[in-house]
Amino acid sequence: MSAPSVVPLPDAAPPAPVRRTEATAVYLAFGAGISGALYGLIVAFTTDGLELSTPSGSFGLLAACGAAIVAVIASAVGYWRARDLPGQEWRRALPTWKFTVNTISVVIVHAALSFVVTYGLYKLLALGFIGLPVVPFWAVVLMAVTLGLTAWIVYLSVSSMTTQRMSSLLMAFIAIGTLTAMVTTPDPDWWQVHFSQLGSFEDLSSWVFNGTLIAGGLLVTTFAVYIANDMQSLAEAGALTSPRGPRIVPVLFVVMGIMLACVGIFPVDVNLLVHNLSAMGMAAMFLVLLIAGPRLLRGMPRTYFVSAWAFLGALVASIVLFAVGYFSLTAFEIIVFALIFGWIAVFIRFLAVSGQKA
Repeated sequence: MSAPSVVPLPDAAPPAPVRRTEATAVYLAFGAGISGALYGLIVAFTTDGLELSTPSGSFGLLAACGAAIVAVIASAVGYWRARDLPGQEWRRALPTWKFTVNTISVVIVHAALSFVVTYGLYKLLALGFIGLPVVPFWAVVLMAVTLGLTAWIVYLSVSSMTTQRMSSLLMAFIAIGTLTAMVTTPDPDWWQVHFSQLGSFEDLSSWVFNGTLIAGGLLVTTFAVYIANDMQSLAEAGALTSPRGPRIVPVLFVVMGIMLACVGIFPVDVNLLVHNLSAMGMAAMFLVLLIAGPRLLRGMPRTYFVSAWAFLGALVASIVLFAVGYFSLTAFEIIVFALIFGWIAVFIRFLAVSGQKA
């Protein structure tokens, strides 16, 4: 009896660590740590009343800015060099403009995520050390550790980017960015209006919220390139039988990403009409992907379609409950948002195992 055959999917799992990649990440972390120490020393002697997180003299905000700059360098270098690593060679065949857009989106997301995570961690740390002054010694140590860890984590992240890792990055980025905006917003009653109210203030929390949506939209467009590669590999192997699926599904994801970015580019207080049209356009792409799934994704595991119909049922139920007044607008928006990104995670997991016999 022959062993069960498995359709290979080159991008289904993260490639094995490469020694050169691990070594480069460590050296980059050392360099960033030394730069961070110098940066911390300058910050300590040029900023009066420096504390972990305050409206003025916030060490956490300065550290977040430094982490974002380091992330830009580490992600740009790492993503470029990763083209020659096992499982990533297909990116060399991409058109120059597409590879450039992908690189920019990956860089922006890692920089934004580094900023938000660093800023959030120092805000949390400040709650435990209220009023603690940051003396020069600790400014040097904390900044060196922050920038060094950022360089190390970011470089390793972009060096082993796969579809599943990209989806995990997307989920983490959207969740962390949104939660950061929620806990730093100047209006504690924002939830009584609507979800997009978070992006309507002239302060850092609104920049974080809108920036999260814009960068998340860019990442979804890059995400589409990885999906196209995976679906094409599965179609060539005979696992996916729809000839139009590998072409149409990535395009729908690109449109979804553009719509998500436009929601952040046009906040409710800037252009309500375009904001709402963008949000509805994103939801429409989600509906098309769910309803047309049996045709466009023919060959996917049966359980995926059961999950997809469950997501569709949950969406319809949410619309009905909102229409009868059971849900507030804020709750409805958050639920739809969660359903869209939850479905993306499920879709990617099942795409990775499509073609497997057991």
